[in-house]
Formats: sequence, structure tokens, C-alpha cells
Amino acid sequence: MSLASALYAEAPAPAFACEPAELAPRERETLQHIAAGRTYVQTARHMGLSKHTVDAYLRRIRAKLGITSTAELTRLAISLGL
Repeated sequence: MSLASALYAEAPAPAFACEPAELAPRERETLQHIAAGRTYVQTARHMGLSKHTVDAYLRRIRAKLGITSTAELTRLAISLGL
């Protein structure tokens, strides 16, 4: 078991403001890229968007789910299997 897996397994399940299933497909795709360690600019290039659109998607994700940090976004992506 990797260190990341061990830490994730011991962490309490996050409580979200709404269900992650309510994320739009492009929001889920954006989340996947960010969780993979890509920057906003890299994510924008991969998705064929502007950096500002990626930023808007992430703001919406954070608002919908009550998430404030990139670490929480990464945990969400892992829990969704992204």
C-alpha cells in the first residue's frame, strides 16, 4: 500500500454541500486534470478551453461542494475514481 493510499484510507470521509454526482461532465473532467497534478493552464490546453474557464469550473465545483482547498479537490477526485 502506498503512503497516499494509507493516508487516504485513514482520513474521515469528506462531507460535501451537495452530491458529487451533481457535477457537470466538464466539471468532473476539470477535477480529474487538477487531481492529476496539472496546472490550470495545462488543464485548459488539454480540454481546449481558456484558463479562465477552468478557473470558473473549479469555482463552481468548490461552491457546489463547499470545498476550499486543492487537497480537498484531490480527495474528491480519488473518492470518485477519477
